Amino acid sequence: MARPTQAHLGLAKHVLRYIKGILDYCIKFSKSGHPLELVGFCDADWGGSEDRRSISGYTFQLNKCGPLISWKSKKQNTVALSTCEAEYMAITNAMQEGKFLRQLYSDMNGCDKEAVSLYVDNQGALALAKNPVHHQRSKHIDIKYHFIRSEIEQGIIDFRYIPSEENISDMFTKPATKNKMVKFGVVKGET
Repeated sequence: MARPTQAHLGLAKHVLRYIKGILDYCIKFSKSGHPLELVGFCDADWGGSEDRRSISGYTFQLNKCGPLISWKSKKQNTVALSTCEAEYMAITNAMQEGKFLRQLYSDMNGCDKEAVSLYVDNQGALALAKNPVHHQRSKHIDIKYHFIRSEIEQGIIDFRYIPSEENISDMFTKPATKNKMVKFGVVKGET
């Protein structure tokens, strides 16, 4: 860093205190009576960064309340013109990871490939994904994002709606409050 300031030092100390506080955290896998199901959550903000590009975030876990096995937060490559479009792009990113994890799980267990359950908190994006009709407002969306529709037809992804406050991937796209982090088991504490 060229010219560190007291503010930078304060931020660095904050990060170190956070790391020190979570040293004992771990991911635990335990046997359950339920068959394993690959479950994903995805979300996007809309134009939240200075260059107005949106942030996509997703998580995948084994079973809805199981430990996270994959997660990512990334700035989208293009500017989305609406919240629906930003969420639709986030779904595409999550689906690519979901397809990979689905194949990996199938290869490791020698079992049939079940559909990945992907929870999304934007009903407009879900409608756009499930309805293969060309919409006037979405005809500018790049064709690479429309592969979602073929994945639905092939039974690879099963979309489900989830309210924003229940969507764990929300913390990858917006500032996460302590209450939200405690709720989803990221930090210990009481809400």
